[in-house]
Amino acid sequence: MLSRVLRSNGVYRITTRPAFTVTKRHSHIDGVHRNTKDNNPTIKFEFNPQNQKEVEKIIAKYPEQYKKAAIMPLLDLGQHQHGYCSISVMNEVAKILEVPPMRVYEVASFYTMFHRKPIGKVNVGICTNIACALRGADDIYDAAKKYMKEHNEDGFFSLEEVECSGACANAPVAEVNNLYYEDLDKSSIIKVFEDLRKGQGKPGPVGGKRTSCEPEGERTSLFGKEPFDVKTVTRSDI
Repeated sequence: MLSRVLRSNGVYRITTRPAFTVTKRHSHIDGVHRNTKDNNPTIKFEFNPQNQKEVEKIIAKYPEQYKKAAIMPLLDLGQHQHGYCSISVMNEVAKILEVPPMRVYEVASFYTMFHRKPIGKVNVGICTNIACALRGADDIYDAAKKYMKEHNEDGFFSLEEVECSGACANAPVAEVNNLYYEDLDKSSIIKVFEDLRKGQGKPGPVGGKRTSCEPEGERTSLFGKEPFDVKTVTRSDI
């Protein structure tokens, strides 16, 4: 916060104002579980035989006293089997790892990749962190939300705002069922949705501007050849 002192009628007072503004938040992740007809502790969940073998493999990677470190991979496995991380999935993970259920709830409610409510067949997560925000992520989210409102009566899609996707060189980015669609804008995100409806979605950079994370325009630096000699530790053009 920035502050300044104002004098009025002989009285000094301090006023404050924000030092900067941040991008608007489009969604709120509810940190509290509320029982519903389809998501409550009375609904039993167990890993199927195939995933039970995966559970054993995952736990075997950790020392006995540290098997609670398997919370995240087991939640991910349960989410893939059940479709989302219901309260019963979380309770089963806690039971298997012999930890208080709250330890599992804490993890599931912290990370945005764990969905604690049912999602669509195609789940779209649009990153709105700084790199994506500077390149129009808010407008992309608004366009996606408008499309969902008008063309998603069957619940085929679900939309959420996510934290940094780690693909800042190709911002703005959307995660679609764990696959990245990059270099998006307001029109290309709609094209992505239409392609996904047809089963023709192609992850990666969108719009033909580039094929990877190379500069969109001409190179402005690093014109020399990349060093291939293991003894060479720096480039000659840096």
